[in-house]
Amino acid sequence: MRVVFMGTPSFAVPSLHALVGAGHEIALVVTQQARPAGRGRQSREPQVAIVARELGLPIFQPERVRRPDAVARLAEAAPDAIVVAAFGQILPAELLAIPPHGSLNVHPSLLPRHRGAAPIAGALLAGDRQTGVSIMLMDEGMDTGPVLAQSIVDIADEDDAVSLSESLASLGGQLLIETLGAWASGQVTPQPQDPALVTLTRPTTRADGLLNWHEAAEGLWRRIRAYADWPIGSTTWSGRLFRIRGASCEMGSSGPPGLVAPREGTSRSRLGAAIGTGKGWLIPQVVGLEGGRLMEIDAFLRGHPAFVGAQLGDG
Repeated sequence: MRVVFMGTPSFAVPSLHALVGAGHEIALVVTQQARPAGRGRQSREPQVAIVARELGLPIFQPERVRRPDAVARLAEAAPDAIVVAAFGQILPAELLAIPPHGSLNVHPSLLPRHRGAAPIAGALLAGDRQTGVSIMLMDEGMDTGPVLAQSIVDIADEDDAVSLSESLASLGGQLLIETLGAWASGQVTPQPQDPALVTLTRPTTRADGLLNWHEAAEGLWRRIRAYADWPIGSTTWSGRLFRIRGASCEMGSSGPPGLVAPREGTSRSRLGAAIGTGKGWLIPQVVGLEGGRLMEIDAFLRGHPAFVGAQLGDG
């Protein structure tokens, strides 16, 4: 099948690889333009653009895909289907109307739960025990089209946004290949989404990583997992930004919110700490100060023994 692929971050890469590996003809790869990133704010190409060049595929990087010249470029590619995976822009009706087999979206949630820009974070914040991937037939709404296929995965306590994104990206590529041919040959019946089950997510902001120690430890633990990739859970210590990349929680007794208490380390680390919250203790595991590298709590405490007994700021 002749396909136009639209995607931007690393989540989209397994779907692109899957299409190529299955023998589909990639008429065009559409991705976002390079953006400033990192401490130096240097221009960085999207991961899909990097991979597409390595594969020798034609690339198109419009500023806005809804502009007439961009729509015309995709029409020239004459795709049988458009496949979208985390592209980052809403497709206009005239673009959706181009391919005879429609536009399929690889969405990392069990639609209609967690529509929108941050479905993986949404599942973790909500404490969901399961999530998955939906292959959806796109319409003009935000993840409102009928579902063609779904696959479910369990969410482990050890999962965070990084690990879950990787597993869902791989699963999405597999499910896409299983679904695309069956849909084109009329073997799949689209299933409308139940409006009574809809939940929405919004784009992530830097403020989403801020930790308020008056909240319960379980909610803070979910937040740290949900934003493990970016912006990373954070608070302040002695006027500096303090990041918590990994943690666990204990929901029994609690200390004063934000106060760091000593705690016996695990078998892997001899030093540990616990942070009081509105309910329970947050147990930091991977931490770091702004401008420094992230490290295990044992290593951090060896270099910063004054952390135990400190009062951390509220988000």
